[in-house]
Parts: sequence; structure tokens; C-alpha cells
Amino acid sequence: MDEIWEPHAPATAPGRTARLSAGGLELLVTGEVTRSEWADGVIEISAARQEPSGQGDARVEWRVPCVDATAFWTPDTRGHAWLPTAWSPPRQVSLARGAPVAALVGTGDVGLCVFATDRTDVLVGAGVVEESGEFRCWAQAPGELTVRIDLSHRHFARCLADVADWWLGGRTVTVPPAARRPAYSTWYALHQDVSPEAVETQAALGKELGLGTIIVDDGWMTADRARGYGHCGDWEPVSLPGTADHVRRVNELGVAYLLWYALPFVGRESTVWEKFQEYALARVDHLHAIVVDPRYPVVREHLADRLARAVEEWGTDGLKIDFVDWFVVPDPPAPGPEADCATVAEGVERLLGRIHERITAADPEAMVEHRQPYTGPGLWPYVSMVRATDCPLSTVENRQRTVDLRLVAGPVAVHSDMLMWHPAEPPERIACQLIDVLFSVPQISVDLAAQTPEQHEALAFWLGVFRDRADVLQLGALLPARPDLGYPMITADGGETVVVARYAPLPVAVDGTAWRELLVANADADPEVRLVGGEGTAEATVRDARGRLVHRGRIDLGAGDVPGGATVSVPRGGLLTLVAAAG
Repeated sequence: MDEIWEPHAPATAPGRTARLSAGGLELLVTGEVTRSEWADGVIEISAARQEPSGQGDARVEWRVPCVDATAFWTPDTRGHAWLPTAWSPPRQVSLARGAPVAALVGTGDVGLCVFATDRTDVLVGAGVVEESGEFRCWAQAPGELTVRIDLSHRHFARCLADVADWWLGGRTVTVPPAARRPAYSTWYALHQDVSPEAVETQAALGKELGLGTIIVDDGWMTADRARGYGHCGDWEPVSLPGTADHVRRVNELGVAYLLWYALPFVGRESTVWEKFQEYALARVDHLHAIVVDPRYPVVREHLADRLARAVEEWGTDGLKIDFVDWFVVPDPPAPGPEADCATVAEGVERLLGRIHERITAADPEAMVEHRQPYTGPGLWPYVSMVRATDCPLSTVENRQRTVDLRLVAGPVAVHSDMLMWHPAEPPERIACQLIDVLFSVPQISVDLAAQTPEQHEALAFWLGVFRDRADVLQLGALLPARPDLGYPMITADGGETVVVARYAPLPVAVDGTAWRELLVANADADPEVRLVGGEGTAEATVRDARGRLVHRGRIDLGAGDVPGGATVSVPRGGLLTLVAAAG
């Protein structure tokens, strides 16, 4: 392999580099090599540095022909509609940021080359080699490294699902059922204007709609409404007096309660500001706070004690732990003599582990929410749900981010960013927002008391779909189409029940022989849903965005102007349900 001009990272790891062939690939490996080849087109390459010092990077590099490639998928939130160059900056993955996986996707959504590593602290590079038209991939990490490379050319989502299973490796990660129920968040609706009365009002209204959890966000620990994080660190419930009684009243409604924490921050208005100055990992003056260093036991015990208090003393059902990715700082200071961790990542893991230990001792089903970009498998033991990062009213972004999370979230429940809308939003558009996040757990963040009857109907109808079809929507095999176009169609296959969401005027394939029930959610302005590839008849029910019956009758799946096709009119924001005729 020729050297690549690479201004952002060293082209190779120093040390002895071996060339080998495996699975039809030519690889460059730095370190002692072991390899495994699988009949399904998957290989594993392990490299380990054996220097007497125990230091040095292991590295695996290879190339594939960049033929018929359409997208480069990563779990980042920057989209997939481009192929990076080989000299693009590599991704630095860590425990608290990103996940060590990527996929070169080809026409037909096949995975041309899907690869992942067993390490969460890894440097990953990939891109087009201008001189040869190849796609070059590499991964590098200290000490030792295993890279899994999938060249099976199956649907890229199936390849990624196998990666998640590989990461899980037989471990059991328990996700409480409540983590998969539609939720309400106070953030976009109330921002910092939280009070027991406001929270209880929204919880009661949400319960009527079927929202099973309320997440109380920023503002509860301060009377200041000017944003910023200067009041973080003490975590006293300034705006939630009588906290335990307040939480109990919400729970008596049948609604679970989560409380928000900006984990890394100690603010200048807190009583512990001076105490933690010597344990600052980074200063963020524009936020009126410091990021504290989890390598120190005194930091971890303070934070664990403050956060666990919510479950242990106030009876909350879990925590929303925010800003974990802020622990990732360039060039962290050398640890002082009180530190007991060599790396910040180790300190973060110990901190999250301690919090998890405390809250689950008080409540075995206590939940924890994390958020993009801290989504990797190293965090799975400490989290119940992971939310798409903030994208208010950017519905296509919310769709893409929730799908990206679903593809490699393994056992963890995936939540949408909170849904909010202008008071004049038509119910059809509200329905489309919900369809955009149909394959995740929706979080709603509007004033439920201010909704029009029409808006209320749309919300109630689609939340019912989320609840009634949770098994297939959240746990079915997810097969999104065209990552380069933002997933204009998505399918969840639950065996006898299949759900398709249509975001563009595309035909829906109904040629599967296993389904007994097929649901098609139409989020496109074009109501003419063409069903192709089917045969036989089915009972069709069409409902509009508000759940009102539009049509019911039997259709011939093989009829229509196009051979093997039928067309059904489904209003924007509406739902088509097909039940295959017996026999």
C-alpha cells in the first residue's frame, strides 16, 4: 500500500508492520497479529504491541475498492451524505464520546465494509484514496486492539446489529420497562421555570395521553432563570420545595420521575466552588463553571452523593445525566497525588459505576438517561436510555439521529430529542414529527394544557401507536433505507407485524410472505401510497393524522396500473393498516 498524505494524524504507528491477507483483504498490522475468518464474510484481526516498555500503538489498516458506494455511515451527528477523503481528520473515540464503528454503504443499502473495534479509546480513520479510487480504513489504539471487518454485503443495518451483539458479548444489560414508555420533558416547554405545580400539571395531563415518565430538566436547583451553569454543584432543590412529597404525588399518578443533572459542572455560585478549584479538569468561564476531574475520589464521591440523593431520599425513579462528553478535554492536566486513576476515561467509568451502584441499591429499576454523543458500548452497564442530541423542530435531524442510535444501541432504549411546536402547528405536522421518531421512544415537550383539540387528538392517536406497537417499533429488526438521503423510508420487521414509515413519495414493498399485519405511516405530502410486489388480498384501514377513520375495505395487493401494485390514499400524517386475508 502506498503512503497517504495525512496532515491530521501520523500515517502509521511506529513499530514493526506486517502485511497479511485475510478475507480477501490485504492488511497492514502493527504489532503481533492473530486473525479469525468467518464463512459469512466477517473477519477479526487482533494486534498487540510487545515492546519491553509495554507502550506503543497497535494499528490495523486496509483498503477496499470504492465501487458503487453511496454513503459513509458513522454514529456521529453530521450526516452521511458524503465520502470523506483519506486525509480527513480521524475520529477520536473515547468512553464518553462516540462509538468505535463505521460503515461504507453501497447501492441497495448494502454494507460494502462495516468495521468496529473492541476498544472505546481508539483513533479511527477512513476515506477515499484520490490516487486509486479505493476506500482506506484504519484503527489505532495503545497496547492492543481487535478490529471486526464485515464484508458480507448484507443490509448495512444487519451488519451493524451484529456489531452491537459482538460488543454485548453475552453480557446481560437490564433496561427497565419504563425506559421504553413515551415520556414528557420539561425542557422546551418550561425551560428553567419549573415548580411543583407546573410539573404536576404536565404529569397529570401527560398521563391522560399515555406518557409514562416525566423528566424534570434544568432549573430545579436554582431560582435564577438566566441559563448558564453557575448554580450547579450543590444540587439543592431550590425550585422544588417539599421534593419527596412532590415526587410521591407524581408517582401516585402512575408517572415515573427523572431529575436532570449536569454531571461535570461545579458552578461559581455553588457553596463548593472554592473546594473544587484544585480539582478542575477544565475551565468553562462562559458557562460560569468548571469541569471537575473524575480521577479524584473526592470528586467522584461528591458527585455520586449528590446524584444518588434524588433516588435515595426523594424517591425519584432515576436520573437524566447530562454533559458526560464534557469530561473529554484535549491535553488534560497531569493527575495530582490524590488521583487514583491514570486516565480521565477510567475516572468517568468509576464515577458512573458508583452512581449506578448507589441508585440501583435504592431502586433496582432506577433509570439513567444519557445523550448523544456519549453512546458507546462501554457505557451500557450504566444507562437505561440514550437520547438524540438537541435538534428542536429539526424533524429530519431527529429522524436520522434516532435511527443512527438504534442501529448500534444494543440493549439500550433510544429516545428522541424532545418534540415541540409552535401553537399554530397543524395536527398533520405534529403527526409527522411523531412519525419521524417512530422507531424510538418519543419525548414530548409542549404545554399540554395549551393544545387545541385537534393537536390533542393527533398527539393522543400517535402516542397510542407508540405504546401499542412498542415491541416491533423498538425491538424489531430495523432496516432504514438510503442513509445518504436521511432515511426517506424505514422498516421495522417484527415477524408477523411489520411497520413502514414513508417520508418521501416512494413505493412500499409488500412482497414479504411472513407478515400478517403491515402498518404504513405516511409523513409525506403525497397521499398516494403505492404498494408493490404483493399478491392476494388484505383488509385495509386508513386513519388520518388525528386517528379518524378515513377508509376501510378489502384491497387486491396485486392490482393497479403497474403490474403487481396497488395504490391506497393515506392522508399526510395518517396510518394505513393492512391485515392479510386468511388462506
